[in-house]
Amino acid sequence: MSVVIIGGHDRMVCQYKAVCKSYKCKAKIFTQMPGNFDKQIGSPDLIVLFTNTVSHKMVRCAVAEAEKSHTTIVRSHTSSKNALCDILESVIGK
Repeated sequence: MSVVIIGGHDRMVCQYKAVCKSYKCKAKIFTQMPGNFDKQIGSPDLIVLFTNTVSHKMVRCAVAEAEKSHTTIVRSHTSSKNALCDILESVIGK
């Protein structure tokens, strides 16, 4: 399963990757908006939006790409490791 994480803290990227790896997921993590963001998202199985630490422009772009590829979006106000674990547990299971 492929997961795109949008938002979060720069220092947490390694921990986000480790959590996704423990759930056997491939992860792309965007803590800041790159130039060609809409092209880099692709068509993952799940998009996780950490809404507290992401710009409105990134959210709009991610939602538009998710609608094109019929991808599930999960929004979380907190960008902690436990929040990501809870999201992956509810979507994937262990």
